[in-house]
Parts: sequence; C-alpha cells; structure tokens
Amino acid sequence: MVAAGPRFVADPYPAYRKLRDRDPVHYSILTRQFVVSRYADVDRILRDHRNFSNDLQKARSSHGSLGTRKKLKPSMLVSDPPDHTRLRGLVNRAFTPRSVAKMEDYIRATAHSLLDEVGGTDEFDLMKAFAVPLPKLVIARMIGVPENDLHRFRVWSDRLARALEPLLTPEEAEDVVRTDRKLAEYHAAIVERRRREPRDDLVSRLVEAEEHGDQLTSDETIVMLRLLLIAGNETTTNLIGNGVRALLCNPGQLALLRERRELVPAAVEELLRYDSPVQLDMRITARDVEIGDRAVPAGTLLALAIGSANHDEERFHRPAELDITRSDHGNISFGRGIHHCLGAPLARLEGRIALETLLERFDEIRFGARPPKYRRTVVLRGLEHFAVRVVPSA
Repeated sequence: MVAAGPRFVADPYPAYRKLRDRDPVHYSILTRQFVVSRYADVDRILRDHRNFSNDLQKARSSHGSLGTRKKLKPSMLVSDPPDHTRLRGLVNRAFTPRSVAKMEDYIRATAHSLLDEVGGTDEFDLMKAFAVPLPKLVIARMIGVPENDLHRFRVWSDRLARALEPLLTPEEAEDVVRTDRKLAEYHAAIVERRRREPRDDLVSRLVEAEEHGDQLTSDETIVMLRLLLIAGNETTTNLIGNGVRALLCNPGQLALLRERRELVPAAVEELLRYDSPVQLDMRITARDVEIGDRAVPAGTLLALAIGSANHDEERFHRPAELDITRSDHGNISFGRGIHHCLGAPLARLEGRIALETLLERFDEIRFGARPPKYRRTVVLRGLEHFAVRVVPSA
C-alpha cells in the first residue's frame, strides 16, 4: 500500500490509477493486506457479506490498527448477520428518515449562525469556522449533549478516528483505548438519564427502540453512540471541506452551481465521488476466494479503495474531471449492501445545506492566503485547515 507521504496525502488519485492499471489486487507488505482498487471488485465485495466479512475477529492478522480495534467493543459496523441484522433493525427504528428530516431547520439555522460569527472578516478558516463545528453541533443536538461538552466530543472523535488508520504508533493505540473508555463512561451516564427521563433525542429513541420484544442493551447503545459520533463528525466535515476546495479548483463548476442552484443535490453526489470523505473500507475474506485473477485465502484483510473505485475509468466517464451535471452516477462513498452507511441521508442533508448557505451568504469565495492542507491520513480524507477569502452578498 502507498505510504501516507506528503504527495499521496495531497493527491492520492494518481497512485490509485497506477494500482488499477498495474496491480488492482495489490498485496501490501507494509500493512499485510490486499488493496482492491477497481470499481467492479470493490462494489462486488461490499455487496457480498457472506464471502467478505466485517467481523474483525475473523482476520488472521492483528497487525497495525487492527489489533487496537479488536480491543474495542464491536459496533454494528464490524459485525455480520445475524448480529448485524438485529442491531441494524433496532437502530433503523430510531434513526428514521423522519427524524433526520426534522433536523433541516436546525442545520440551516446553525449554518447561518456559524457564518454570522465570521461576518466581520473577508478571510477565515473554513474548517475551523464552519466545516468542523456544523456536523459536531448537529450530532450533539441529536444525542442531547450540552454545548459546554462539545469541545471534548470533537477531541474524542478525532482520537478515536485514528483507530481506522492502517498504521498506529503504540502511543496512539493506547490513546484510542483510553479515549474509548472515557467516551463510554460519558455516554453511559446519558443513557441512564434517558431511561429515567426520555427526551426527544436520538439517545431516547435508541433506548426505546424495540422489535419483536428485543431491545438494545446499555452496552450496545453506548457503542452505537460511539459509532454515530465518529461517523457524524468526520464524514460530513470532510464532505464540506473537500467539496468546497474541489469547487474552488474548478471555478466553471462553481459558477454553474451559482447560476443553477437546483443542481446542489447533484453537486453533493459528484463531490462525494470526486474527493471521497472516506477513502478506504475494510473486509475480511470469510473463505478462500478469487478477486480479479488473484487467489485470496480465508482470513485475509482487504483494504477496499473507495477513492480509487470512484475514479475508475471503466465505470465513470472522465472521472478525473469534476462535473456536477454528470449522468453516470453511482459513487460508493457510503458503501453498499447491508453495511450501507446509516447516516448517509443526514450527511447528504448537511452537505446540501452547507453549500446552499455558503452560496447564499457570499457572492465570491476564493482561496485565501494560506494554502489548504490535508491531514496526514489515508482512510478519512479531510483538510486540516482551509483559508478562504469571501465577498459577502448584498
């Protein structure tokens, strides 16, 4: 697998193209896993939960971050049927389209409020002022977290997200386990309060979720909240930051979006494809299989290169070009099959509102004096800082 050097972090897509062309099922000695980079293979694996497992315990290796993740209580994300079927069914009853749609007014008001706070300046860090706090405030509102705890939530989310990266230092591994324990204690107190005094929030709905006489245990609810915290923060933050940067790099597309605001939902889909917030997913072979022309034994860890698949020339016309009017849809940024991202509707809603609000508030958005910088990560692709220069609308 390509190491997360500065060139790869800044733009991984040329390296992905080399993998697709030369070795689309590539064994990485560094991370001891196969990197699968073509759309057809990634799509097939994501849909086939019988041959390709999410259960970390089925992996023969505990190399890198995998050993750390095995120490954490497993979430729905790393489970197979029937456990996954049961958990997903219960959580679906709490995380309904109606409950997501009810958040639209709050998301829009919060987006405007955040931009009000930078109203007196013509240049600001989009990540710090907008892309980071917006999803954090939304997921905190859904969970019912007090505002004075929001900073801790962001720190915990950042630290836990490191567990997704293929290679961790021993210090980072210890920090992940320690942070998970702190977050579990915090969530446990919230869960117990909601059992006694339910509110109109996600925790109460998780506590009350029931199907065929079955309910989530306290531990299952706590682990689900950990998953929602990371997914709710990281994916949407990266969608907003990566998306706005892509539009600034393609001023013709930004001008078209200004002219035709009805294209915003389609633009969100294209931005998800063009610079995917989640670049890699993981599976473990449940039995001996063939991928492409490679024989892969059972228990092998697979890194599914979603960012590469979304740029596959065999699937998308001119994939290196940003095209918000693209007709060949089908990005796999939120996965496929039974593990398709539960929070995808919320992320799409937040991404749409973020773009609409920025276009409404600013007649011009350009790169600021400080060049944008991506975080040194390979799984979650997002900007560390992103200065923008703006001209407020009349």
